[in-house]
Amino acid sequence: MKKKTVFIGLSGGVDSAVSAALLQKSGYEVVGVFIKTWHPNFLVCNEEEERHDAMRVAAYLNIPFLTFDFQDIYKKEVADYMISEYRIGKTPNPDVMCNKEVKFGAFFKKAIKMGADYVATGHYAINKNFKNQFLLCKSVDFSKDQSYFLWTLQQEQLKRILFPVGYLKKTEVRILAKKFCLPVAEKKDSQGICFLGDVNLKEFLKHYIKEKRGKVCDKKGKEIGYHNGVVFHTLGERHGFTITKKSSNDKPYYIVDKDVKKNILFVSQRRNLFFENSHKTLLNFDSKSSQSVFMDLPKENFYVGLENINWIFEVPKTNKNYTAQIRYQGEFLSCKMKIESHKNCQRAEIIFKKSVLVASGQSCVLYDGNVCLGGGVVK
Repeated sequence: MKKKTVFIGLSGGVDSAVSAALLQKSGYEVVGVFIKTWHPNFLVCNEEEERHDAMRVAAYLNIPFLTFDFQDIYKKEVADYMISEYRIGKTPNPDVMCNKEVKFGAFFKKAIKMGADYVATGHYAINKNFKNQFLLCKSVDFSKDQSYFLWTLQQEQLKRILFPVGYLKKTEVRILAKKFCLPVAEKKDSQGICFLGDVNLKEFLKHYIKEKRGKVCDKKGKEIGYHNGVVFHTLGERHGFTITKKSSNDKPYYIVDKDVKKNILFVSQRRNLFFENSHKTLLNFDSKSSQSVFMDLPKENFYVGLENINWIFEVPKTNKNYTAQIRYQGEFLSCKMKIESHKNCQRAEIIFKKSVLVASGQSCVLYDGNVCLGGGVVK
């Protein structure tokens, strides 16, 4: 029988290199592909070094090596999207968009068009065949699990996707890399958003969004400091703004709310103050009277609305207990779902059993045990 052909994204890192070696040892015809992405001119780019490492891996394994140039797609669907979301005060997740539009969008489509039977990456996730449907599951190594970033995948894609290191722990991947004598066996893991490198996200955004000084206020609306632009901040942060009215006994302040139109950050020494203690959420801030206006929330539950929803396996059931992540490697929070369908539109709310601090634009991903059901973007 003809061997199945797999196009694997070779990033130049150890995870994709071990994935390629495992596929080859399993009897697949493996083709290594390096994906060129966009980088701003003002940043030092190490992409050629990464490409060189990917090429060395392909040469060592004696597999074909290709380079796909997706700079335009990456610029539009990842970088421009991220900038536009921050500009309106949201907190987007560029890694989710990279997977959706580039790795399992442009790369996936081109690979299949060129004759690939499967597409593979070095993601830490498990793709399981269950009764002729596919389940996206957490990796064996929970500390490295990347299913959170893959919630936009659909059945038609999953039936042709392989995650070779999903069943391995990172320590095992490192051991295999040395066992296979791969040229990147000792290479350190990359961190952060790929096109930024070591540059701080806020510094990057300041090249595209103008700074605008504004007030930092406490829970009573009293001005206690300043910041250089509300859009550069997200909920839960404790750095990047200045507190001018403080004592030596003050604890760190956290951002617990923000008014984008009035360019005001609200901070507290208790991270979840507005929700955890009083079960109230900020509606608006009256600058004339320096008073915050609140609305009551149900004491037992906290509701988060979702948009751009995708369910991978099945539509979640009402009143069933699930867990959800609102940020990568964040806590798995107990919740239930409320879903309404109106013609071709589906509305979803996640009902958390305890208060959460979640920003508009973040990805909220739903799990049933170890199975990732999908998710959406917080409204």
